Amino acid sequence: MTPQDSRSVALRRADRPGDLGWVLMVHGEGYHEQFGWDTRFEALVARVVADFANTPDASRQAGWIAEVDGQRVGCIFLMADENPDTAKLRLLYVSPTARGLGVGTQLVHECLSFARASGYRSIRLWTVDALSSARKIYAKAGFSLRSQEDGSSFGKALVSEDWTLDLRDHDNGQELR
Repeated sequence: MTPQDSRSVALRRADRPGDLGWVLMVHGEGYHEQFGWDTRFEALVARVVADFANTPDASRQAGWIAEVDGQRVGCIFLMADENPDTAKLRLLYVSPTARGLGVGTQLVHECLSFARASGYRSIRLWTVDALSSARKIYAKAGFSLRSQEDGSSFGKALVSEDWTLDLRDHDNGQELR
């Protein structure tokens, strides 16, 4: 076990001043550094964060921040979809310094638990094929890839993907770890 592996991860709600700004910043900077995405991605993240902040409904949506040693290292959001039985998983992010600690898996597990407790029947998400680690987490959690489409976004050629999870088929409380 490496020293990094012994660090503990704490999850909390994304409800402190600076949390939403941090989410926007790390997405903009992180995806630019890793994939060369331009500010159109940051604008998309800003819209999602603004929608979350402007439509507070603690019974139907929530956001979480993952921390290691008191520092923010990850985030995820669950938001209501247009269909009242469906939730949207949004903005999963894990800082490079925290990768390998199971942060992404813990965040997705927290989202699924909240979705079940909130009475959602399914969850959908959008991602791109370049996000291989996130895609592995989604598949392990029981999400299914529903569609793919070649295109261009954020200044790069991308394969856009839609994934879904029927919570009625995966309501046994299985651990994702």
